[in-house]
Amino acid sequence: MALDQFLLMLILILLFARVMAQLAERVKQPPVLGELVAGVILGASVLGWVPDNEILHLLAEVGVMLLLFEIGLETDLRALLRVGPKSLIVALIGIALPFAGGYLTCLALGITGKTAILFGAAFCATSIGITARVLADLGVLNSTEGRIVLGAAVLDDVLGLVILAVVSAIAIKGSVTPAFVVQTTVVALAFVAVALVVGKMLAPSILRVVDRMTVRGALVTAALVMAFAFALAAKKVGSAAIVGSFAAGLVLSSIGRTKQIEHELKPIADFFAPIFFVSVGVAVNVRLFNPFDPANRDTIQLALLGTLVAFLGKFLAGWGVWGKGIRRALIGAGMVPRGEVGLIFATVGKQNGVLSDAHYAALLAVIFLTTFVAPILLSVFAKSASSQKAAEQVA
Repeated sequence: MALDQFLLMLILILLFARVMAQLAERVKQPPVLGELVAGVILGASVLGWVPDNEILHLLAEVGVMLLLFEIGLETDLRALLRVGPKSLIVALIGIALPFAGGYLTCLALGITGKTAILFGAAFCATSIGITARVLADLGVLNSTEGRIVLGAAVLDDVLGLVILAVVSAIAIKGSVTPAFVVQTTVVALAFVAVALVVGKMLAPSILRVVDRMTVRGALVTAALVMAFAFALAAKKVGSAAIVGSFAAGLVLSSIGRTKQIEHELKPIADFFAPIFFVSVGVAVNVRLFNPFDPANRDTIQLALLGTLVAFLGKFLAGWGVWGKGIRRALIGAGMVPRGEVGLIFATVGKQNGVLSDAHYAALLAVIFLTTFVAPILLSVFAKSASSQKAAEQVA
């Protein structure tokens, strides 16, 4: 690709991503949905202005690694380790039901093997960022339900990354034997454990060196080097690169300089992360959803049935919580959005050849619809619960 073509591609991606993200916020939806739509518009099936090529994929890979690095930075590992049993139960149900539902849905529609496994794995994701943002806007982030949802969402995403590492290895090596799944899971978990130990040993020394440096950006450069080094190490041991960048974020989240790193990292992430979401949309062929074409009926059926199963699998997880006065519907709704984590699953599946264009489009539709409906449901259940509580106080 020539320089002028590359620059034009960047201009279009960044401009459309920001405009569509702003429009999404105007209608009370997560910006990520706007960026996804921007990619669909720019892709070959609509305007055809941005090619789905290797350069875009590499930029998107950097974007998704930075995205997971940020999530790691924002995750309190100690709080995660002492998360309450209620969050743990919600998280486990929120993985078991969607995985089984996604896998069985695929089998019922004649889709087997790695594709069925990846659908089930993608259904396990819960978007921490989207759920936290909506709960904060509604003023219930620090409620009992809010804490349960966030704890469960963090656990789901950590376990989801392990599942993604397993699925990625299966896609590359072509094996789905139980022994291989166990081996890959152990490798992924062991890598995270070793990375946390080694990272915590190295981080103080790295910080002492950074503190002696006077050049601008020394801290964020050191953080990025660690993120990319951990991602490379994860890739080399057969895990997913994003598991490594997430582990690096977890390490740095406990060293006391998180706020400064996040502040300096944000402009870089704001450049690369939208490229990832736009690239997801670019790969979508919207013509596969034309209901008047008989060849598209399987794709549409998979998308609609998958959305129903994905929704119910997470929503029912809220009923795993015990205790009087718990707003289970609010918890269930908070677990529904797949958002950016679900998109990562879909992209990995597409790049590894596990998902065909039709399956990829159907999975994106599931992610889009669950992410779209979650803020609406959260708002309804939060207001309903507030009204009920006010009525009880008056009585």
